[in-house]
Amino acid sequence: MPQINNKNNPLKRMNKTISHIFSVGAIAMALLATTACNNKKFHVDGNISEAKDSMLYLENASLNGPVVVDSVKLGEDGSFAFDGDAPEAPEFYRLRIAGQIINVAIDSTETVNVKAAYPTMSSQYEITGSEDNEKIKDLAIKQMNLQSRIDAVAQSANLGVDAVIDSVGKMLNVYKRDIMVNYIFKAPMKASSYFALFQTYRLGNSEALIFNPRSSEEDVKVFAAVATSWDTFYPKAKRGENLHNIAIEGMKDVRIVRARQNQTIDASKVGATGIIDLSMENNRGQVCKLSGLKGKVVLLDFHVFATRNSTQRIMQLRGLYNKYHAQGLEIYQVSLDENEHFWKTQTANLPWISVRDESGNSANLYNVQSIPTFFLITKDNVLYKRDVQIKDLDAEIKSLL
Repeated sequence: MPQINNKNNPLKRMNKTISHIFSVGAIAMALLATTACNNKKFHVDGNISEAKDSMLYLENASLNGPVVVDSVKLGEDGSFAFDGDAPEAPEFYRLRIAGQIINVAIDSTETVNVKAAYPTMSSQYEITGSEDNEKIKDLAIKQMNLQSRIDAVAQSANLGVDAVIDSVGKMLNVYKRDIMVNYIFKAPMKASSYFALFQTYRLGNSEALIFNPRSSEEDVKVFAAVATSWDTFYPKAKRGENLHNIAIEGMKDVRIVRARQNQTIDASKVGATGIIDLSMENNRGQVCKLSGLKGKVVLLDFHVFATRNSTQRIMQLRGLYNKYHAQGLEIYQVSLDENEHFWKTQTANLPWISVRDESGNSANLYNVQSIPTFFLITKDNVLYKRDVQIKDLDAEIKSLL
């Protein structure tokens, strides 16, 4: 698939919907029982200077996203102290002032002390009381240095696109080898190893996981190693279950990608071939099949909203849709964005069919080599032309209606 991947907080990609097993009443009783029997607390304290009158938040980096646990308005010396219920398995929190974040892992009843200065707290801070949090700090700084090197390569005027992608790929391989050997495989049961799995990098306007179980068999094995270790040390922990699910889905995705690598569409013959059907949920949770649009002229569009020219292109599509929809034009737009919430926000007011394919399998099926790419489909569900064959899109649509 094309490398469209998609801030610096690596825990933000740990989102997973957790189904409710018990009734509301049973949950309430369980919480009461837990509160009565378990008064153990963890403590995070310290001071953040140069931040007088700033709001410091303690947030739980939960599987469903950041949740504010407590907050304090900092005084002259920047001192703070937070307490929370001790977790049974390692849990992740973050100290945040505006966009500056310090990640903190909590294991049971430990006390963690943090000293920093605003606004450089994300990259320059001291943390004591937890060896694992020192490793998380090392990992965060390594990731920032990696990002700086990637940015330097991407901005080099002497390198073409292919050279940039090749250089970044080599940097990622070296980085991953270091993290696997010196952190993850040394202690896969540690919170720092879990943290490392969800580090990200940016290239242009796209962001992606450094360890990507969606496309790399090697990365799937890394996720599986940590998942297995968490099973042993923290049985039934939700984060361990989440890792298992990611590893299993990754294995499926890797097999699918491998099976479809040789499937291509010959542009010179596209006018004579039928469509490859797609069936995905739209931004409202409804399953939409491409073949279900028979009888309409369809613009099949592959798009990434997290790109610089997205807004301009969406306005162009709106013009075509407003002009020809009443005459039988439909747009079936496949987003390859990684961030589901961002995609839903961007497509909330779009009038056409908006679906999302994080895996990129649909792009592989249609041999999409760059983004954006589009195809025209006739009323008989037959591929007519792809973008490289079309000089005047407006005229081509009009001729098919």
